[in-house]
Amino acid sequence: MPLDENVISLNEDRLTKVSKLIKTSHHQPMDFATVLPWDNGVDLSMYPKQPDHLWIYGTEFYEQLNDEQRLELAWLETGRDISMFIWLEQTIPVLYMGYVNKYHEQIDETTKEYLMLFSKEELVHTMTFKKFMQLAGLEMWKPPVGLYELLTVTLPKMAPSIGILFTLLIEWVAELGAMHTSQKDNVEPMARQLFKAHHFDEARHIAFGRWISEAYFENASEQEVMQTRAMAKDLIPKLINMFSYNPEIALHTSYKFPVQPNEQEKIMQVWGSENNQRINSERFSEFYAWIDKLGLR
Repeated sequence: MPLDENVISLNEDRLTKVSKLIKTSHHQPMDFATVLPWDNGVDLSMYPKQPDHLWIYGTEFYEQLNDEQRLELAWLETGRDISMFIWLEQTIPVLYMGYVNKYHEQIDETTKEYLMLFSKEELVHTMTFKKFMQLAGLEMWKPPVGLYELLTVTLPKMAPSIGILFTLLIEWVAELGAMHTSQKDNVEPMARQLFKAHHFDEARHIAFGRWISEAYFENASEQEVMQTRAMAKDLIPKLINMFSYNPEIALHTSYKFPVQPNEQEKIMQVWGSENNQRINSERFSEFYAWIDKLGLR
């Protein structure tokens, strides 16, 4: 690629919007020390998510658990969600700063500044999530299969716009999942505040990712667009399944979980449960509309 050819093509209108994101990021930064009332602690007797959003809710497997086991399950699922954010958000700064360093002459100054702010904010999120995990006594889950390799091995070798698109897809699904399940009054206060505070930065990240991605599909060659769409169509169903149910849960419970990691038929039953289908159609409606507009599923 010639040095005078930009690897991210934003028109004047989109650059103006990115400039507004930069201003907000500078004036409303998340402060790790004060973002949550850390001294209040976490109330483990309360649900950290809506009870009817448990992955197996509405299935025969849910009925096999008592109230204590269901509460434990809710906290473990929240630990998985936070682990996903941590794995994602500690890889993004490496990815994005790699783009800034590699393509420093081919990315405009406004976009470079926001990539740096984006990276800084993700590091603060990571530390905040880790602190919450520590207070709640939650353990980190394994890196998400496939996604970790995508972020650390595949995307660094691809064009920045493609990398930003795929981090957007992952981050947007995770963000919608977290906010949709955590913002009711019956949810444990610290968990509710954690995801709400995180949301303010994430809303800007998602807007930025959308503008970059939309510009990419407007300017890239048809062949490249077809290849990118094929990658997205392969990834997106896996993301939805991942946030509907993760078989690793059976390795974390203090009791024998009714669905073991090798029981694929039961896992498929949970993924396709009526409750999961309902929740997914509600929480991902905006996401589905956007990817359909770009032909990504």
